[in-house]
Amino acid sequence: MRRNTRGQKPAIAERGRSPGPTEGPVLKVEDLTLYFRATAGVVRAVEGVSFELARGQSLAVLGESGCGKTSLARAILRLLPRNTDSYTGRVLLNRTDIMELSDERFRRDVRWNQISLVSQAAMNSLNPVLKVGFQVAEPLLLDHRAKTREAYERAREVFRTVGIPLPFLDRYAFELSGGMRQRAIIAMALITDPDLLILDEPTSALDVLTQASIMNALKKIKQELGLSFMLITHDIATSSELADDVLCMYAGQLVEQSKAERFYREPLHPYAQKLMASVPTLHVEKKPEFIPGQPPSLLNPPAGCRFAPRCQKRFRRCQEEPPLFTHGDSKVKCWLYEKS
Repeated sequence: MRRNTRGQKPAIAERGRSPGPTEGPVLKVEDLTLYFRATAGVVRAVEGVSFELARGQSLAVLGESGCGKTSLARAILRLLPRNTDSYTGRVLLNRTDIMELSDERFRRDVRWNQISLVSQAAMNSLNPVLKVGFQVAEPLLLDHRAKTREAYERAREVFRTVGIPLPFLDRYAFELSGGMRQRAIIAMALITDPDLLILDEPTSALDVLTQASIMNALKKIKQELGLSFMLITHDIATSSELADDVLCMYAGQLVEQSKAERFYREPLHPYAQKLMASVPTLHVEKKPEFIPGQPPSLLNPPAGCRFAPRCQKRFRRCQEEPPLFTHGDSKVKCWLYEKS
């Protein structure tokens, strides 16, 4: 299954929408904010996040658990819970502000057509009483986008792409291994030939060998189909296999965006530096470091720089919240780079 080099999508994927532009970023997020209501107050899950994702590139979103990575993906996909308190900003997909679309049009034209999601727990996303082949083909059968025969033929194509033997079409989810279930979820996300694939911890529940196999499959898909990936993970080693750019989040905010080769070698933000220092190395004898303290509560985050209470480089200016400074081809939210 290869993406047409003339910019046209396969006939099945064209049903319900027209191909997006081939120039400019596939995704542009501007000042995206998402708050939740809770019994104790308002949770500031995502606050003022802005970034761009180039077409055909991969963006890794890194950070500790609870920093807002998954909430950022839910905000882009508009998978909002009932206790949403505030949801503002702009999300431009192929130059179209999808925040302005009605819920019905977003469901019909964007979600699972232009943006697909690979969730963390594959077994929770698969119906145990339906065969895997039907579940993969189902997005094409909804709203009569394709005939049954066409949908199953397309399912066979994506099964070949992700490396699942075709006899598995007629099996149930519980008959598949963890790695095969994850491949099936990836196939389900690819069935409509989307422009953007969001992967939320796609290998966290798998063993090391299966993780490597899944990452190799994703790299093959990226190379052959020219898809844009947004990889949400706290596994820095895994993200380095796929990322072209890195977005580092802390306490609901973007603190650094850099090219992957720069970030993994020389991160700028003190929090990103501590993250990289915590990763064990194979070729250099260096004791892994840890980040002192605990992440702040998003119900009542500290004033000024949110990382300042845990930062060994803090100084008086950190009592004020820093803007996002430009440093070379990177962006960093730290007063240390004010002069740059």
